[in-house]
Amino acid sequence: MDLTKLHNLLDSLTLQEKIGQLVQLSGEFFDATDISLGPQRQLGITQETVDLAGSVLNVAGARDVRRLQAAHLKKGRHPIPLLFMADVIYGYKTVYPIPLGIGATWNPDLVEQAYVNAADEARAAGLHVSFAPMVDLVRDPRWGRVLESTGEDPYLNSRFAAAMVRGLQKNLAAGDGVISCVKHIAAYGAAEAGREYNPADVSTPSLFQDYLPAYKAAVDAGVKMAMTSLTTLNGVPATADKWLLQNILRDRWGFTGLAISDYASIYELIQHGFAQDPTDAASKAIDAGVDIDMKSPCYATGLQPLVTSSRLSEEKINTSAWRVLKLKNELGLFEDPYGGTTEEKEHTRLLTPEKRSLARDLSRQALVLLKNDADILPLDSSANQRIALIGPYADEQKMLGLWAVHGDPQDTVTIKAGFADYLAPQQLQTAKGTDVIRDRLMFTGMGLAEEQINQTISPAADEQKNRSEALETAKNADVIVFAAGEHTLQSGEAGSRTRLRLPDNQRQLLAELRKLNKPIVLIVISGRPLVLTDVQDQADAILQAWFPGTEGGHAIADVIFGRYNPTGRLTMTFPYDEGQLPLYYNHLNTGRPADKNHPTRFVSRYIDAPNKPLYPFGYGLSYGSVQYGELKLDSDTLAAAGRDELTAAISVTNTGTVPREETVQFYIHDQVASIVQPVKRLIGFQKVPVQPGETKTAALTITPDMLSFANRDGEFITEPGMFDLFAGPNSQDVHQTSFSLTE
Repeated sequence: MDLTKLHNLLDSLTLQEKIGQLVQLSGEFFDATDISLGPQRQLGITQETVDLAGSVLNVAGARDVRRLQAAHLKKGRHPIPLLFMADVIYGYKTVYPIPLGIGATWNPDLVEQAYVNAADEARAAGLHVSFAPMVDLVRDPRWGRVLESTGEDPYLNSRFAAAMVRGLQKNLAAGDGVISCVKHIAAYGAAEAGREYNPADVSTPSLFQDYLPAYKAAVDAGVKMAMTSLTTLNGVPATADKWLLQNILRDRWGFTGLAISDYASIYELIQHGFAQDPTDAASKAIDAGVDIDMKSPCYATGLQPLVTSSRLSEEKINTSAWRVLKLKNELGLFEDPYGGTTEEKEHTRLLTPEKRSLARDLSRQALVLLKNDADILPLDSSANQRIALIGPYADEQKMLGLWAVHGDPQDTVTIKAGFADYLAPQQLQTAKGTDVIRDRLMFTGMGLAEEQINQTISPAADEQKNRSEALETAKNADVIVFAAGEHTLQSGEAGSRTRLRLPDNQRQLLAELRKLNKPIVLIVISGRPLVLTDVQDQADAILQAWFPGTEGGHAIADVIFGRYNPTGRLTMTFPYDEGQLPLYYNHLNTGRPADKNHPTRFVSRYIDAPNKPLYPFGYGLSYGSVQYGELKLDSDTLAAAGRDELTAAISVTNTGTVPREETVQFYIHDQVASIVQPVKRLIGFQKVPVQPGETKTAALTITPDMLSFANRDGEFITEPGMFDLFAGPNSQDVHQTSFSLTE
């Protein structure tokens, strides 16, 4: 539809029809059955609002989308199609590793292609919008939603944010992409104490330098939708923060797309103590620039009274309604309200061999080898070793994580199935050993019914039998592989925890297995960094596998048996102890920093634990060995004017016997600045493939803008002075040199 006709459509709408375009309801409202009456009455909205609603939440699948769309188009005076939106966070049916694992690939190009595939599946299933990427910077693994982030670094998060947006929206013109919705504006990952929905209190320099860059990168990449955070930021709920949504997002960054609330967050302005009632909440949210109200009664019941009482200009509603209509028009929904989806098309696009192949590659690049004493890995499948694969994740398909809401565990390759590709049947014995978790109190606290809990927690007699079988199996093995990890419900939204250990029953079984004096390989399935301090000595090798997705079993087996040399590197620090949290590599120094060479009492340190983490940002092992050379600069001076760049280079020599890919990381430190700067911050990286005996050079061109930082007004400035430059395999083990920035 041309824009003149679209404007005419907007002008022809009544106030209530325009308001309807700003209301998003979930799928049960649109089914013509009694099931919709309960939610309607609970929210206090009318059937007319349902009939006029502009978008629907969490309905997917060609059959259901076409059915609901066809029914909706018959209602109201104008056949305005619905927008179908859903959480496609890290895959639709072909599920990739959780985003924290995706971050560990350090491979934005591959991730972009994965999100092209995710969008292809989602669009074939009738979806128009994906609530992704979630780019909240995270520093506290007690927060369950670290699962959805790519980590603690603003530079790396920005690279992934842009890649994910480009991937989701790449084929929009061809009708195969989906609208990307970046979330959660802003600083949701800074929730106090790592507790879900808690407020965030962040200084202006840190907000602009650490937390906002990834959202801006998404905007620069052309993202067409943004979702607000469920929390308050510096005292103002993000859903009603005009400074954030108008002054920063639209005016400063030039965002022209739609802003949508998170689930019921406009109504929650009342609970925050920021709005008096639903009408007041509606007024403050739309004035701040929120276009769509997700699953709350505020816009549906509050906007019309505000206009008729002259407390709100109808122009505000017109602006938001125009954005909604314009997006529908860009998707071609006025010409084809079904967006090209058919059951036949959907069938051909989901879980194809090509998509599974890419998922396998991405999953194995996400795996991080944390420990490999005596080079126990890779295992040699031809050595006729007897492998005991033990643990609750040994033959478990539920390895998708909490937010793979459209993925089917039945499509998931188990670790046992992956191992079976490498081992003869007589070489592999499997035993569950124990449940994933046996904490009944945790499940009851989540509101799970007794029947649901009993599906997870075995009777005591079964648990004892499983444990005995596992120990007997292990006694007859040459190597034990213990597949451990969190329960799906322990990570993700509403999964905040204070104790970040493997479940007690798993750690107890691991300790018993250790007594057998056999080599042990520990595989950790989790949605966050766990405290592995008390189990690292129980295993000879540790492989961090995250929730690895549909092809997880294949990916893990490929690494365990050496078909793929692990390249994953952490993008979130693994703490030594929970008491260190929040813990992150790019922290500020203190006036009394701890110095191991000059120990004293009155310095910034713990008296019962080290300051350093168990595993630092950027850490990860590969098979074989490398040696780094001297870090060199082609000049020791960089001028803001005149000479505007210098090149840093460091050599990497493969001193081992197997090919490997080294992720060389470059960090800087501004020695003296008007706003104190982090001890290190990442400014670049290069993935360098090196053959045995080969030496290659990783290089980075440094420009003055890479040295800028945010001041107290949120403006990025560059100051002359001395800078330390670091390069190495992780944020802790680095080579160092210095250069000066002159005016």
